[in-house]
Amino acid sequence: MKYIIKLNFTIFFFLSIFVNIAYSKSLKVVVFGDSLIAGYGLLKEDGFVNQLQNKVNYSKINLKLINSGVSGETSTGLYNRFKWVLEEEYDAVIVSIGANDALRGIDPKTTYKNLENILIHLKKNKIPTMLIGMKAPSNLGKEYVNEFNAIYPTLSKKYNVIFFPFFLKDVALEPTLNQTDMIHPNKKGVVKIIENIFPYFLRFSKSLLN
Repeated sequence: MKYIIKLNFTIFFFLSIFVNIAYSKSLKVVVFGDSLIAGYGLLKEDGFVNQLQNKVNYSKINLKLINSGVSGETSTGLYNRFKWVLEEEYDAVIVSIGANDALRGIDPKTTYKNLENILIHLKKNKIPTMLIGMKAPSNLGKEYVNEFNAIYPTLSKKYNVIFFPFFLKDVALEPTLNQTDMIHPNKKGVVKIIENIFPYFLRFSKSLLN
């Protein structure tokens, strides 16, 4: 009888350890994007993903962010590679792409289709997704700007994903918040970006952890 009680206690003890390990395991979130995500011109620790991870850690949110930003990437480039990146299992995805599409004047219909195909795949595979929008420079003309800027709110609504409208909100064209090229944010600019995005990211993380 004592042996059985001792055995049961041992089994219960180890089961408790395994359960705690399972619950304490960080969820992995891959962040897809271009140079704005990759951290062009910045020290690694000053880039978007690392600064966001620091805020996540400070807030005691059990998520591990993986940087999958590629400088110069367009929505077509991301569409061509995202499936093989997802061959490694991730619990969620953040998509922030399109700045290079706008800078190169790529047809907004192409950007729309690439993003839609990505979102369709993620939804089909039940991978929680957050979409971060981009806006076209005003010098591309009103028709182009309106068509491009409508891509993100339209798709976020259609596929019911958590959505932040503009990655560079309050940062675009601000000299003190950008590097000398006036395209890529500096360290202070990234701080501002994360300040703006974080409330939306919190909603996203809560949906993953609940």
